[in-house]
Parts: sequence; structure tokens; C-alpha cells
Amino acid sequence: MASAIAHRGPDDSGVWVDHEAGIALGHRRLSIIELSAAGHQPMTSASGRFVIVFNGEIYNYRQLRAELEEHLWRGHSDTEVLLAGVERWGLEATLKKSAGMFAFALCDRRNRELTLARDRMGEKPLYYGWQGGAFLFASELKALRVHPKFRGEIERDVLPLYLRHLVVPAPYSIYRGIRKLVPGTAITISSRTSPGTLADPAPYWSLHDAVVEGQRRPFDGDDALALHELETRLAEAVKLQRVADVPLGAFLSGGIDSSLVVAVMQAQSSRPVKTFTIGFHESSYNEAHHAKAVARHLGTDHSELYVTPRESMDVIPKLLHLYDEPFADSSQIPTYLVSKLARQCVTVSLSGDGGDELFGGYGRYFSTCRVWRKLHRISPRAREIMARSLRLLSPELLGKLLDPILLVRNRASRQSYTDRLPALAGALECKQPEEFYALMTSQWREPLKICKDEREAAPILADPGRWPRLSTYEERVMYADALSYLPDDILVKVDRAAMAVSLETRIPLLDHRVVEFAWRLPLRFKMRNGRGKWLLRQLLLKSVPERLITRAKQGFGAPIDHWLRGPLRDWAEDLLTEERLKRDGFFQPKPIRQRWQRHLSGHCNWRDSLWTILMFQAWLDTNGPPAQSN
Repeated sequence: MASAIAHRGPDDSGVWVDHEAGIALGHRRLSIIELSAAGHQPMTSASGRFVIVFNGEIYNYRQLRAELEEHLWRGHSDTEVLLAGVERWGLEATLKKSAGMFAFALCDRRNRELTLARDRMGEKPLYYGWQGGAFLFASELKALRVHPKFRGEIERDVLPLYLRHLVVPAPYSIYRGIRKLVPGTAITISSRTSPGTLADPAPYWSLHDAVVEGQRRPFDGDDALALHELETRLAEAVKLQRVADVPLGAFLSGGIDSSLVVAVMQAQSSRPVKTFTIGFHESSYNEAHHAKAVARHLGTDHSELYVTPRESMDVIPKLLHLYDEPFADSSQIPTYLVSKLARQCVTVSLSGDGGDELFGGYGRYFSTCRVWRKLHRISPRAREIMARSLRLLSPELLGKLLDPILLVRNRASRQSYTDRLPALAGALECKQPEEFYALMTSQWREPLKICKDEREAAPILADPGRWPRLSTYEERVMYADALSYLPDDILVKVDRAAMAVSLETRIPLLDHRVVEFAWRLPLRFKMRNGRGKWLLRQLLLKSVPERLITRAKQGFGAPIDHWLRGPLRDWAEDLLTEERLKRDGFFQPKPIRQRWQRHLSGHCNWRDSLWTILMFQAWLDTNGPPAQSN
């Protein structure tokens, strides 16, 4: 199992087995802090009571070590500090004291218990579950798949969620009986736990509570004080995350978030920071020239690589192995390429992820808010009637009725908007902002019509009891993204792409003290004058002139839409044939074939929704035929 994830730790490996207790821990190490054998894992505590396998970093380990001054140290690793903290303070108190990104398994030999824990925001992955009477856990699914008792049954109920969101969201995985540990939680099993049973994970920190506390105790200072408070916290986060015994650098896209992280790094460094970016020859997808301009201004040691379409497409077969389960965010391609570029020079790279979710950076926050407010000017009864009418009329008839009103002059234009009419009907029926936002950001907005089994697992935000009391639409959807989209998509994408080339990534904006401060800030510090990330922008302007950062937000993607009509067309056609879809038995061929043909015509861009199907179908090929589920 450990060998299956050797890419996550190519520098060292170890196994610890307690035959009497029936437990084994395996580890692969990427040496970052304490490069000597004193950092070897699995690691046993000084008393011998605890044994741990740990993935990640405790950034404030030096402060914790100072608090444990009476301890007799064997080395200088953060793992040893974590173990000493558990012995002195207990696990929950140690977790609350720790600032970092991690996933670990801790064996308590005295109480015959095993505890799994994950960092607050979900930067590091952790899968777990019962398979054939054995309790399995690992950083990646590929480690579980090699266990002889692993069954590999597809969990069909999660496919609608996958079609909506491009990912299989936590706490689910693509496999029945295997779950993802939710960020900020720990789960314990003991020798008394019956096989097949699991308690709910227990939170030691939650975003919900951080938001509630932020609303209870909001920041009441002016712009200057807000800027100072954010600068202080971010500078401390970057300072802690720069600690490493190996070369360190940063991803730089030229956008607000990565530029700000690099600016803070460079201000703290006596030598040029190594920065990395990927460029595309397709201008609408290329940010490399923006990154180069920022790097030149800040004085970094900048590397850029322009990749051809062929080089980008050559990554696609690797994705199916890297991500283990269907994952269809196409920005995984440039993320892997920039990670590969960075790994040629450094072992650790800082990243600017998290700014959009914390400080209101996505354009969809503004666009969906406008639509939500317009819809809710209509009375509930009128919305109900309109939705029912849209669902009763066929798209063809409705198109003919609306053509004169919308001035539609050709069949292709009619297809473009009639394809979206079911989404309008669904939007009219939404009663809560979170429900509406989830619909508007879904790639397949009626996924049960695509899946052959008409059941959908409940998403993590399905329970209104999980929603904090937030007064604005923007804050509510930012919270939804921070709870699900960020850990399920963004952080998965970055972790797997980087660890595939044995590169550790660190994300200063997700330091929990920055997160908690962001949720104390009133919305005016995030969104102002029709633009997001106002406070981040003001902080960056202290280091970078406005002319270098004033531009429309550009996603970090790849021109998949063009490739599907060109060099990837034959590959995609083979995966999307009616016979193939029927044989595999997971999706209804007709709506997929219709969307494929409309995309090929060039009148509609169904890149993301088609990519979800293609990544699933290709994943099936890579992982072999699934075990039959009931």
C-alpha cells in the first residue's frame, strides 16, 4: 500500500506492525524538515505509547517545541513535536494549538485506539473505510486498491453530485464504503469497534463556528486598520510557511492572490524568490505575460514554460492515475505542468489559493446575485406557475413561442437558450440562495436525467442546520464554496498535481488565523465598487502598481473546448459512442450525445459538462471494470 503512493514520499519509507493488536502503519516520506533519520516514520513517542504516520507540516512547531521545553528531543522534526504535544496536552488540545496542513493516523497502544485526523481547511487528503472486515486508510485511493480485501464497488448515488460539481465531494468517494475525512475533524476506532461500523467524525475546528464567531464579533475598524490586521496575519503565515530544509519557491499566475503571496515572500527574503508559471499559445488562456511583468517588478527569479497543445494533451492519460477517482476540473492540466516545472528547482512551492472564497473574488458571486435578486422580485406564486410552464412545454414548442420575443433568427441560437431552459425552471423553484447557487454552478443541472439510477446522495450543505446566519447572498455562497468547492476541487487539484511530482504545496491564505479574520470582516472589505478582493488588492498595491493587476479575472484553465473539436475529437468520440455508454451502464446516452453534437457544431460550449463524462469514462478504462454494486 505504501509503495503505491511512493510519489508522495520518495525519500524514505517505513512500516510498523503490532501483530497482537492487528494494526499496521506504512509511510512514505518527502523530507522537508529534519532531513536526517531522526525524521523517519512511522514514529513512536518518547514513552512508546503513541505511534504516528503523518503527512504535511505543522508550521508553528518551533513555538510548540518551546512550550515543551522539558522534553528530551531526538531530532528537529515537526512530527516529533506533534507526538510530544499529544503526550503532554492530549490530541484535541494539540490539534487546536497546531497551525498547519496535515493528515495523520495516530495509534494509541495503551487504549488500543486508532485516530485519523485532517487539517482545518482540507489541504491534505485522507480516505478511510471498511472493506471485507478490514479497516483501511490512506492519503490516496490507489493505496487502498492494492489491499487484497478492497472491493471497488462504484457508489452510484454519488454520480449525480459528480455530474453537478466535476468532483465527488466529501464525505463521499467513488467507492462504496470508502469515505473522505471531512476537514477539521478526527475519527477514532478501537479494538471494541465492530467491523463495518463507524462513528461520525468529531470536529476540533469548524468553518461554521469560525463564521458564527466572526458574525458575533465583527471587525469594527476602518480601512487602514483592516489593512494592517490582514498584513500582520498574512506576513506571519508566510513567514511560518517559508520554513524548510529544502529549496522553496512559489507559483505565480500574475493574479491578485499569487502575486500577493509572492510579494510578501520577497519582502521577507534576502535573495530572489523562485517563481514559476505556465503559458499557453492560445491568448485567451494565457496569463504568463502578466506573471512575468509582476515577477520583473518584484525582482523574483522567474521561470516560465510555454506548452504546446500536444504537450498539454499528453498529460491527460496521467490524470486518470493521479486523481484516482473521476475528477473533471480541466485546470488540473496546467496545475500539473506548473508543478512539474517547479519541481525541477524546488521541493516546496507556496500557492495563492483561497483568496477567492475568503474575499469574494469569483465573478459568479456578482452575476448569480443579480439573477437571484431579479427572480425574487417575482411573487412566489408567479415563479411557481412559470416554472411549471417551462417544464410542461417541449423545448421545441417553447423555442417557437419565444423566438419573436428574443429575436432568435436561426436554429443554432434557439438551441443555445432552449438547452438552458430547464435550469431556468429549476432556478424559479429555488427557495434558498445556497440551493440556487448550487444549481447555477452545476455542470449538469438535472443529473438524474443523465444517470441510470435515480438516486442522489445528500451534499454536505443539504442540511439547513449547517448554514450559519449570514445576512447577504454573497456571504452565503462564499461560505458554501469554502466548505465544499475549495476542499473538494481546488485543494484536491493542487495536492494531487503537485504530489505526483513529489512537490509539497503550502497555502498561506488558508492559515486558520487568516481565515478566521476574513470571516470577521464586513462585506465592504471584500466587495467594493463592483469588484471582489478589495482588501487583498489594497495590500498588494503596497508592492505592485495598479497597472500590473487591473484586469479581468482569468481562470487557470486549458482550451479543452477547442481541443474537443480538434485533436481530442476522435478520443472523445470513442468514449461517447452510444454503444459504449450503454455497455458501461452508468449514463443515458441520448442527452450526452445531443450535447456532444451541439458542442461540435460550435454554437454551444459544453466543455465542462462533457469533460465530466469523458473523465468518468476514461477513469473506468484506466481502473478496469468495477465490481458490481447492488
